[in-house]
Amino acid sequence: MYGRDSLWQGSALDMDDHQSPAKAGLTDAELATHPTVYAADALDGSVVVVSGGAGGIGRAIAWLFARLGAHVVVVGRNQDKLNALVAKLAGRGLKASAHAADIREPDAVNALFDAVWTAHGRLDSLINSAGGQFPQPAIDFSVKGWNAVINTNLNGTWYMMQAAAQRWRDHKHPGSIVNIVVVTTHGLYGIAHTIAARSGVIGLSRSVAVEWAPLNIRVNCVAPGAIETEGWKVYTPQARATYPRSNPMMRAGSPWDIAEASVYLAGPSGRFVTGETLTVDGGSQLWGETWTTGKPEYFGGDNN
Repeated sequence: MYGRDSLWQGSALDMDDHQSPAKAGLTDAELATHPTVYAADALDGSVVVVSGGAGGIGRAIAWLFARLGAHVVVVGRNQDKLNALVAKLAGRGLKASAHAADIREPDAVNALFDAVWTAHGRLDSLINSAGGQFPQPAIDFSVKGWNAVINTNLNGTWYMMQAAAQRWRDHKHPGSIVNIVVVTTHGLYGIAHTIAARSGVIGLSRSVAVEWAPLNIRVNCVAPGAIETEGWKVYTPQARATYPRSNPMMRAGSPWDIAEASVYLAGPSGRFVTGETLTVDGGSQLWGETWTTGKPEYFGGDNN
């Protein structure tokens, strides 16, 4: 799919440097230079669309794919933010472009992919990182709040997946989709709307991974655990303080962890992987719990 078979650096790459976690909330300057296990030209010549590209996880993904030689099309609703990111990438000699689109609107999504094919004549990977939610007990969700999360996290992801797949089919071009979801199997409370949406994306991905295999399209998910980004500000300081202890590693992860997982699945290293969910959570699906709205006294908490 890409111009190079081996994604890994040819040297030993001082693996000790990669035993400690990347600092959470990396700045653009840090994202431009942070060590990676991948070779500098691993994705050379490829074209990648990253939705939510200006956000914390999406931003790290955009930086890493661009650093590995891909032309990255960053997608979001705020053109100014996207342009600012592209300027920073270009300032490092990296290839990127910006396309403002509301992924909840199928016409906007179709226009996006038409523009990508017109500009580049190809698309190799789609990384669906756009999404969002707000902490609230499920019993209090309004219809508007529920629909807002479902429309972005499930419907928007589907529109992007389908539009990409249709063009890969029509152009007889292989493709890879990586959907950024959440850990849906254990211990994440107070955001039931996004659990519902992301569970839908996981099930959808497993189904179309089989349906689209004859088209040489792979579909996988990455499920982050407690990854510290600017998006954490939607939660109270008291809730955030508990997140590093939500997993047996007793720390938060970094957007860089998700970026490197996305490269693994999207690139040739994942060429025999489809229909899978790669969980990057420090073990939280096996141990621990996360209360985004505070742990109720009933469960031995103080309901922050």
